[in-house]
Amino acid sequence: MSVGVFDLFSVGIGPSSSHTVGPMRAAAVFARELAEAGVLGRVASVRVDLYGSLAATGRGHGTLTAVLLGLEGREPELILPAEVDARLAAFAAGEPLLLCGLVELAYGEGDIILHPLTILPRHTNGMKFAVTDAAGAVLHEATFFSVGGGFIIREGEVEAAAAELESSKALLPYPFRTAAELLGHCATAGGNFSDVMLANELVTRTEGQIREGLLHIRDVMEDCKNASLGRTGLLPGGLKVRRRAPDWHARLRAEDPDRDPKFWQEWVNLVALAVNEENASGGRVVTAPTNGAAGIIPAVMFYATHYTAGMADASQEQVDAVVVKFLLAAGAVGVLYKEQASISGAEVGCQGEVGSASSMAAAGLAEVMGGTPEQVENAAEIAMEHNLGLTCDPIGGLVQVPCIERNAIAAAKAINAAKMALWGDGQHRVSLDEVIITMRETGRDMSSKYKETAMGGLAVNVVEC
Repeated sequence: MSVGVFDLFSVGIGPSSSHTVGPMRAAAVFARELAEAGVLGRVASVRVDLYGSLAATGRGHGTLTAVLLGLEGREPELILPAEVDARLAAFAAGEPLLLCGLVELAYGEGDIILHPLTILPRHTNGMKFAVTDAAGAVLHEATFFSVGGGFIIREGEVEAAAAELESSKALLPYPFRTAAELLGHCATAGGNFSDVMLANELVTRTEGQIREGLLHIRDVMEDCKNASLGRTGLLPGGLKVRRRAPDWHARLRAEDPDRDPKFWQEWVNLVALAVNEENASGGRVVTAPTNGAAGIIPAVMFYATHYTAGMADASQEQVDAVVVKFLLAAGAVGVLYKEQASISGAEVGCQGEVGSASSMAAAGLAEVMGGTPEQVENAAEIAMEHNLGLTCDPIGGLVQVPCIERNAIAAAKAINAAKMALWGDGQHRVSLDEVIITMRETGRDMSSKYKETAMGGLAVNVVEC
């Protein structure tokens, strides 16, 4: 199917959409296929092989536990952090894996085979699943790739998926792959980015369902932030990173009780940090468009609903309308990155995660602030242009340093990009399409050390203990 706003903004668990959400989703698909094929009762053993980036940083990114939970039939959209904790405690206590929730198998993280230096042809985030019977005969096997943002592709179905994408786009009133095509639709229809995206979403949902779904996404983002503000202590893992959001929140409430505009950046920083601290804890988050960049859009949307013209006295209905417009416009730009380049840190570095999220957020903000389509496109271009070359080098393979602070910095970049675009007339030298192509080519040329393998950059120059 064509990429839609609810593909780019989906609910899952932290800390990584490509390393946690995608593998859990793939494992759940595999488990469901076992049940549908009627072979569950004959399964005696299961084998899981992880390749490339999934193997290199899988432990820090929660990949191994995500695979186990997926094999039990659990879905990232539905599982709650408390359920994750309960199952992890059960595994640690020696309880068996419940394949598809039914068949007990003695299997754990130690049985998952890691191949960090082996890259499968399609993508660096590869995984293979296989089950055998008591005689060792293979009952079912499959290979999947986690391509960023929780999206998965099955080996052998890449071309078919691409063909399905193109055929499904024929059903859309305004199909687009490039920013030039998107701007063309805006000119033809007399609307803006959010109008085009809404018209396309109406092919599969009613306007009420779209509004309800987007407000649900907003609410999950808000719940994520609030959950983080209630946690103290250290983030999980060996880095001993202290949670800052609760202390910052207390200080801001004391120093800025009346929401003085001069504190806007401190509040934006707080939202970004809170969301990403919750993500680092394995909490419930919204891929926006990835988990590693999950704090940028909520932070910029907070700015849009609290610090833009008319918001101080706005009704809830007016705030909701801003949220819907913001997410639709941001989603339209997300489609451009997903279709022309990549949102996978393991494929193009952090420019594909934080960079694309910053670009999407800048577009959303510019639109709700009254920007023309040309100004919105300019805002998205500025934000990405100044994230080009951004590497993904997480220390310890954890989505903590530099990821958490990077979200706050990118949120501020998005706001500045929107403001710069709105001070212009929409005419600019470098197009968004040119920047997206440059991002893709830069990612292709980037050393694998800097693409979510923890083999270069900060990951090797900072002592973990």
